[in-house]
Amino acid sequence: MIGRSNVGKSSLINALVGQKQLAKTSSTPGKTQLLNYFRVDREFYLVDMPGYGYARTAIAKREQWAKLTERYFRERTELVAVGLLVDARHPELESDILVAEWFEGNRIPFFIVITKADKAKQQEIAKHKQLLAAHFPASLGVFVTSSSKGTGIATLQKFIVERAQARNQEGVRVFS
Repeated sequence: MIGRSNVGKSSLINALVGQKQLAKTSSTPGKTQLLNYFRVDREFYLVDMPGYGYARTAIAKREQWAKLTERYFRERTELVAVGLLVDARHPELESDILVAEWFEGNRIPFFIVITKADKAKQQEIAKHKQLLAAHFPASLGVFVTSSSKGTGIATLQKFIVERAQARNQEGVRVFS
């Protein structure tokens, strides 16, 4: 799971696994500083990554993190897909668009998760979902979620499990 700082990556992981405090959350951007791996049902891992964009972190550290992240995505052969999280209130930020374009250009499978759906108008969310799907046809899908309300969590869980199981059936371990 990757996205801007404070987009809800840790909250989404908690909602997906049904545990409120598994991944540490904070209202302060930049709380997650390392790759955090969460093993799900002994089948696959969800990885919580530090956010990009605004965070109270030195520029040099953010640049170092960007290089590490790029290497991780290019070289991690076990990677099944990347969840790119986008805030429902700010769905077309340049940084999010650039990340999605980078995934497409590097042929890295990704899906888009619109987070915090409870904090935006449903009509706007539907419009943004349609625009994101049209702009990024290589994505594996666009999902709308609210970690606090549970909106879309079951659908996203099903998608992630199906992706992991398909990879496992190929005889390849997922994320490990």
